[in-house]
Amino acid sequence: MSDIHTSIEIDAPAETVWSVLTDFEAYPEWNPYTRIEGEAKVGERLRVSPGPEAGRAPTFRPRVLVADGRGLRWLGHLLTPGLFDGEHSFAIEELDEGRSRLTQSEEFSGLLVGVIMRFVGEDTEANFRGVNEALAARAESLAEEETNADDAHATA
Repeated sequence: MSDIHTSIEIDAPAETVWSVLTDFEAYPEWNPYTRIEGEAKVGERLRVSPGPEAGRAPTFRPRVLVADGRGLRWLGHLLTPGLFDGEHSFAIEELDEGRSRLTQSEEFSGLLVGVIMRFVGEDTEANFRGVNEALAARAESLAEEETNADDAHATA
């Protein structure tokens, strides 16, 4: 078994982070590492493929295990279960003063995990960090727009 954990603090409320995370159709606007098709609903099957900056990452068809506003988790397999499996998760934690923390992680298991992770482990972690940073920038931008709109509305 092998795992990757990355985390970032975001100057935006958890509900804004959740909204950005699960708006898969908008990913091409802000996320150069990942493309996701489908719905963030338990039991749904997603199509998770690499974006233009992701390198040679494979496309997976994982099934959503959790989608509850605080986290999104899915389980995917390369070809068949037991060869190279990945349980991917995003956890969103509310911090103080409208801030939040996003933790993205994946636990890999299966017969080929050692071999595959030797080749793609560092790139995968770099892609996770890239997604985190891009998601933070998008969520912070949306939170700032909302604050500015609220301020303008209050002074009008």
